[in-house]
Amino acid sequence: MAEQGIAEQVDVVVIGMGVAGETVAGPLAESGLRVVGVEAGLVGGECPYWGCVPSKMAIRAANALAEARRIDGLAGTVTVTADWAPVAARIREQATDDWNDQVAVDRFVGKGGIFVRGRARLDGNRRVIVDDRVFEAGRAIVIAAGTSPAIPPIPGLADVPYWTNHDVIEAKELPESIVVLGAGAIGAELAQVMARFGTRVDIVEAQERLLPLEEPEAGEALAGTFEAEGIGVHVGVTASSVSGSAEGVLVTLADGTVLEAERVLVATGRRTNVEGLGLETIGFAGPVRFIPTDERMRVADGVWAVGDITGKGLFTHVGMHQGGIARADILDPEGPTPESAVVPRVTFTDPEVGSVGLTEAQAREQGIDVGVALVQVAGTARGWLHAVGNEGLIKLVADADRGVLVGATSMGPHGGEVLGLLALAVHEATPIARLQSMIYAYPTFHKGIEDAVNQL
Repeated sequence: MAEQGIAEQVDVVVIGMGVAGETVAGPLAESGLRVVGVEAGLVGGECPYWGCVPSKMAIRAANALAEARRIDGLAGTVTVTADWAPVAARIREQATDDWNDQVAVDRFVGKGGIFVRGRARLDGNRRVIVDDRVFEAGRAIVIAAGTSPAIPPIPGLADVPYWTNHDVIEAKELPESIVVLGAGAIGAELAQVMARFGTRVDIVEAQERLLPLEEPEAGEALAGTFEAEGIGVHVGVTASSVSGSAEGVLVTLADGTVLEAERVLVATGRRTNVEGLGLETIGFAGPVRFIPTDERMRVADGVWAVGDITGKGLFTHVGMHQGGIARADILDPEGPTPESAVVPRVTFTDPEVGSVGLTEAQAREQGIDVGVALVQVAGTARGWLHAVGNEGLIKLVADADRGVLVGATSMGPHGGEVLGLLALAVHEATPIARLQSMIYAYPTFHKGIEDAVNQL
């Protein structure tokens, strides 16, 4: 044992009380188990304080501005003045409680949980050390330590006051100009928000398109929207250096382009919070990026892992799903094996990008006999009626041999909501013939799915 002390006997220790950890810890405490929840940051984690909740508040406000600006030529004339102040106030008052987690702590304690503020370290499969306290877990240790922004080793970046998504969400005022490094979901969403509130934005992505994890057509369509809104789009190029300037920062790209702005936002991905966690004491040798688990979220005897740290989809809904699986397994280790489920995801840009299952490229890599259908939303009845702000597409990826969908993308107004039918079809392996036999309400955005299915 690395450290000795009088161990406190408990049933379960949950390391990390973000959404995934809360999903395990709270119900187990309510079931009568003695549960310790350990958190160094805020209980609730990234989602309620900087991620899903406040960012979508900002996106909702930015989209309202964009929709108001579409009135000209459609329904009259209007003058729109953007103001970030009410957004900043709403984030503080309604979402984050000014970044105070006392309500969340009280909720867990009210369920019978024991809350400990601090950084936890494993000391074998049954012991967890938090500062000067040692806990002996009789039934389970659950690792839900989450992720943090990954900062790339760009020369000079560490010497300027760069922003992460936290700084955007916490800002009471937005900068006049910004360079966004990274065009995944976080970078793309925040870039568009700031641009709609008047910030001059350039977005830089090392891969060949925006939203590189999505279908190429989605990234290309979003680039067109961004450029129309005045966002500078730089894809297929890296940032070679960052330095200070009179205006704020200079970002030099590998192709020689120099971008000057007041701020630089780093949105180049996430890193798992594994440093100092003591994974070597449960059998891990060498650096660990993600903690592997089986289908029951088991890592080792008496140890489970859930949430972002597993690398199985860095989404709140995935963490909650995994938390439910781990919780059930801890309570009933002989219970049924969980069924596999496809993962839907939504990038809340405008147009919104929803996707599920495999992309076309992923399906071909797996040797599937691929069938593809592609419909432009603007060419559908509802898209034509929508007139402005109707950019988007529906793309279906089918296994032609089996006659089922293995992936789908729904991009456009309410793209994430339209995705619901497609997510169910992929999850249930619904025969394409069955999808063709359905009646789709007219004129709706989801009726575009029928057009795509008929292509197949």
